[in-house]
Amino acid sequence: MFAQQEPVSTPPPDPYLNDPALYGAPSPLWSFMESVIGFVVMVFWIWMLIDCLRKDPDRFLWFWVILFFPPFGALIYFFLRWLPSNQFQLPEFARPFFRQRRLNELETAAMQIGNPYQFVRWGDALKDAGVNQKSLEAYQQALAKEPDNLQALWGAAQIEMKFKDFETAQQRCKQILEADPEYKFGDVSLMYCKTVCELDSAEQARQELARHAKRWRQPEALYLLASLEAEAGDHQAARKTLQGMLLDINASPRGIARKFVRWKSKARRLLKRLPRS
Repeated sequence: MFAQQEPVSTPPPDPYLNDPALYGAPSPLWSFMESVIGFVVMVFWIWMLIDCLRKDPDRFLWFWVILFFPPFGALIYFFLRWLPSNQFQLPEFARPFFRQRRLNELETAAMQIGNPYQFVRWGDALKDAGVNQKSLEAYQQALAKEPDNLQALWGAAQIEMKFKDFETAQQRCKQILEADPEYKFGDVSLMYCKTVCELDSAEQARQELARHAKRWRQPEALYLLASLEAEAGDHQAARKTLQGMLLDINASPRGIARKFVRWKSKARRLLKRLPRS
């Protein structure tokens, strides 16, 4: 009798043995992208290293930072040293990240040096950042030292208009125009007209805007004048003002005309509302 042989049990197959996702080579596209990224990082690292050696006064410190901490050392150098020392305009979305440092520098200069020029620079930067109350205080400190400083008067007038302090803004505009009627190429005169619109009668505002428009044919001023003419029932004068404004915009260079698209659209809407007769 032969001994009965037990069947040999075979182990289950390994499901990962032939998995191409684990053992396959990377795709050619991914290999190419890795090569491109590596090349760009290397070029950027070399660029920052050379720029540091050529231009930076603290080159010996930053050279070792860039050399021993790639690529983060190069990135740190780029943001902390290269950008502030070069006249480079950051995109609008990135400016708030670097704005506070600039404001701190200008505030320090204003407090340490203390002349009107430094306070005006600080006030301008604060105004651009939307810090209106502190900006007005900086302009007021400049005016306390130099009451006829035109830049400080203009900056303060702009903030006071935002705060609806029309009387003070009007006084400042009048002071600027008495010193230099062409200051800011009609912007001061236009703001003065706006304060007249808020504080005085419609007829006085219309006269002031008509006087302004003879010298400065700004679309905003012409539109305000046409609106007052329409409110006074002088539809023919309003139509003439608006048509002249549209002709001015259409005759201007394309880059300038783009800036006035809003006023062009408003003028057309007002023209449609005016009676034909």
